Amino acid sequence: MKRRPRTTAVCKEVEHKDVDTDLSFSQTQSSDEDSDEWKPPAPKAKPPSKTTRVPAAAKKPAKPKEPKAPKEPKAPKVPKEPKPRAPRKPAVERKPRAPGVPKDPGASGMAGRKRKKTDGGEKGKKDDKAGEDEEERETERAEEQRAGEGEPRVRMKEERISFIVSDAHQADPWADEGSSVSGLGVKKEEMEDFTFDEPCLKKQKTCGALLGKPAVLPSSEAQALRNELNMNWDVIELLSTLTCVEHWVCVNIVQLLREENTVPFMVRYRKEMINHMDADAVRDVQLVYEEIRGLAKKTQSVIQTLKKDGALTAELEQNLRSCRSADELDHVYSPYKKGSKLTKARRAKALGLEGAAAALMDAPHALDLRAWVKHGTEGLSSVEEVATGVEHILADMIAKDPETLTYVRTLCENSYVTIQSSVSKTALKENKQEKLEQGSTRPGGHQNKTKDIDKFHLYFDFTCNVQRIQSHQTLAINRGESLKILTVKVNIPDRVKSDFTRWCINNRWRPKTFAREELNQIIKNAVEDSYKRLILPLLTRSYRTKLTSAAEKESIAMFVRSLRQRLLVRPVRGCVIMGVDPGFRHGCKLAILSPTSQILHTDVVYLHNSGLQNEADKLRHLMIKYSCNRVAIGNGTACRETESFFADLITRGHFQPLDVSYCITNEAGASIYSVSPEAVKEMPDLDPNLRSAVSIGRRVQDPLAELVKIDPKHIGIGTYQHDVSAGALKAALDGVVQECVSFVGVDINICSETLMRHLAGLNAGRARSIAEWREQNGPFINREQLKLIKGMGPKSYQQCAGFIRINPQNIHSAKSSPRPAPAVPEKPAAKKGKGKASNSVPASPNPLDQTCIHPESYHVAQRFLTMIGGSVDQIGSESLRQCVESKVRASSVEELARSLDTSPETLKLIIDGLTQPPGFDIRQNFEQADFKRGIVSMSDLRVGAVLTGRVDNTTLFGAFVDIGVGRSGLIHKSKITPDKLPASQRRRSLALGPGERVEVRVLNVDTQRGRIGLDLIRVLQ
Repeated sequence: MKRRPRTTAVCKEVEHKDVDTDLSFSQTQSSDEDSDEWKPPAPKAKPPSKTTRVPAAAKKPAKPKEPKAPKEPKAPKVPKEPKPRAPRKPAVERKPRAPGVPKDPGASGMAGRKRKKTDGGEKGKKDDKAGEDEEERETERAEEQRAGEGEPRVRMKEERISFIVSDAHQADPWADEGSSVSGLGVKKEEMEDFTFDEPCLKKQKTCGALLGKPAVLPSSEAQALRNELNMNWDVIELLSTLTCVEHWVCVNIVQLLREENTVPFMVRYRKEMINHMDADAVRDVQLVYEEIRGLAKKTQSVIQTLKKDGALTAELEQNLRSCRSADELDHVYSPYKKGSKLTKARRAKALGLEGAAAALMDAPHALDLRAWVKHGTEGLSSVEEVATGVEHILADMIAKDPETLTYVRTLCENSYVTIQSSVSKTALKENKQEKLEQGSTRPGGHQNKTKDIDKFHLYFDFTCNVQRIQSHQTLAINRGESLKILTVKVNIPDRVKSDFTRWCINNRWRPKTFAREELNQIIKNAVEDSYKRLILPLLTRSYRTKLTSAAEKESIAMFVRSLRQRLLVRPVRGCVIMGVDPGFRHGCKLAILSPTSQILHTDVVYLHNSGLQNEADKLRHLMIKYSCNRVAIGNGTACRETESFFADLITRGHFQPLDVSYCITNEAGASIYSVSPEAVKEMPDLDPNLRSAVSIGRRVQDPLAELVKIDPKHIGIGTYQHDVSAGALKAALDGVVQECVSFVGVDINICSETLMRHLAGLNAGRARSIAEWREQNGPFINREQLKLIKGMGPKSYQQCAGFIRINPQNIHSAKSSPRPAPAVPEKPAAKKGKGKASNSVPASPNPLDQTCIHPESYHVAQRFLTMIGGSVDQIGSESLRQCVESKVRASSVEELARSLDTSPETLKLIIDGLTQPPGFDIRQNFEQADFKRGIVSMSDLRVGAVLTGRVDNTTLFGAFVDIGVGRSGLIHKSKITPDKLPASQRRRSLALGPGERVEVRVLNVDTQRGRIGLDLIRVLQ
């Protein structure tokens, strides 16, 4: 089943208040997350017989199209770029050989991404025309949409960002950074036809022209890239095919990555170059690009190895350089690996039978197998042995022929291929043995083993179509197989074998002249042997690899979404908070924190032993002494008992006159952090148990600043984290942490060194240098002083400067603490030895440094302020906002941008920075921790009861919701239907996330197993 491709940039008019920049985190779907299901690979056609690097170079005819792009604002004709390749199509008789190739790109290549058939000369008219027709249809729809709209004031594409803000929040012109000015019209993403159970394509289309963006890399860059990769395909074209992102966008992203730009910088300050893609989509392209480079590097290594072994031939080298995926490379290289047994085909070739095999296909009428018999030579001693050797050579040729593999994959795509799992004989044997030994002296181990086996009972007899299997099912099956509890196989229908054999004998591998019956039998045997011994295992491995890759990618995407929403929980500011790390034997650890997260007092109370009244009086004394009316309780051991104790005291009015409330917060990772080097450095004189209480309290005060100190894998989000690639998971989680920290921004004068490490453009060394400079010289006065930091080069400064804030209030508060005077002129000489740089750094504050405006755009901001009659001292004021609105009403953003010689995207970011109030925080529109005064227990729940709760965690099979009874309930994914979700969240992969408030109905309560089944009623805005 297919869906209509999404058109991200349909030219549709909406009010500016509905538009989001990277800081408003509009709810859209990233290219990572679009595909919920995996589809079998698209067939690849046979490349030209002599594959050289000519195809890569031959793509240059696309260059004449380059000047065309700027001429017409709507560039629907860009997809016709492939036309110059038409003359290189194969012979006419080959066109009908892959009739089953679907328009929808099949999954093939790296990381299970869907791709179209793009190999060399087999890109037939059908594929090119289908792609062009699809592009034209989308362009026509976009033009009709434009024609139906009123006269636009602004033509600017809505940015696609994976962060979530409800429609209610977006309606407020001050609600987010991207909606500072009302009355601005922009293009809005068209709502697609949503089908909840179907995957959507990841194609990211535009309705506008290339806007002057390059269609190819600069010649020097392109040459350097070709020399670096040295493959037979064009990296940009392959990247565009694998990611389904337009060619010109891929060109820009590759160029930006080669210039060492970070993803947050690209998403915020280079929007027009990346077609307003969100961070997840850019990161997806980045990962594919890195995989392509890794494939090229591995290919070079394989070629060098084969050259050293003397096994490299010109044909083999070309085959290796034509591989477009790790699977293809492994398939070509595996027979030549060291240590592997000599294949049957290589043994036959060593006997000299390659000529006989070639004669069988080219001139069978002249082939006499008896002439190849050599008595006394093993493998050639009889006609039967000669025939067997020829069969093995032909079988190897068939299995490595791209056209043949394309055809068999097409047959599989059109067939019902299933994956089947069943309980293994080993598990059954161990289970039976455990039952016989139930009365033994060590039943505990057997009981645990039985529990492990029982966890997989759903997959003891499981069969599912490979196109419909869910990601969590794939990962569960893989885990069961690794534990030797399950056996797994891929079932390909027998019809595929019969059709494949018939096609090979009658078409692809039919001899050129008449062949005798015994020779035809050799060909038939070779085809059947090739399918059973070589092609079928290849298909099985390919299916398992792609299913696993797609499942890992979806699991990682779930981690990313959950972590992002966990990090962006709204801080609880302006109040004293008591953090409580509950416990039985060692008591409850307390930490009272000031509104600025300073430790005021730490203690331990024993709330679950005798003498409760004394402990209650002690708590009351501390709460009143420090005017603390908020309590954050960790959700670990003794959480329910501690919560009950506090709720009872609140009900009895024990803390009067204070109005005390409490919340339950996730303490995952707090214990690990408490003994980490960072915690020791930050709180050297504090007991590790008390550090946990401090961390719990700070997680409520500022979740982002506290959670970045902990490895994301320990925060308690996502599922199957041990079943996915550790490297890919770490890269994705580190990327989303950097993204969140950068988009929220950091005040350089008060943020911690740990937080600075995660800012775009900074690392541990630069963060340490900034902290040392701040200690020695006092607070930073302006962003320019960052250039004085050791290790801060032009590129690092460019990447981080826009995300750093310098708040004037914090400058004055920091100056009140003891410090040396900020010696701006003399510091650079000591730090960097660059007197020239020190002389050019001003020592006066710049009001623009407290905004999201990048220093590279300050001159544009100054000219815009002059144009509207404002000044930098008015930043964030109502009067300036009114001036901006009136100017925008008089002239569109595009006209203003042209007059200022800048892009509309840059001007809109400047408008946001000038009109947002001082101290603006994008997290103010996100959910905050829930504080309450009483509790209910699981025994109080009744089927049919309607409750409100907060999503605690999301998985591939549903969402867990905290409804305040000490045990989270599960909303199965089948209950999360589109009609129950806001319009902005009607995509399964983005349906619910941690921190969202929901209204649910209790479906069932299993007190013995501690399970609660819930049904989603609606998402509370």
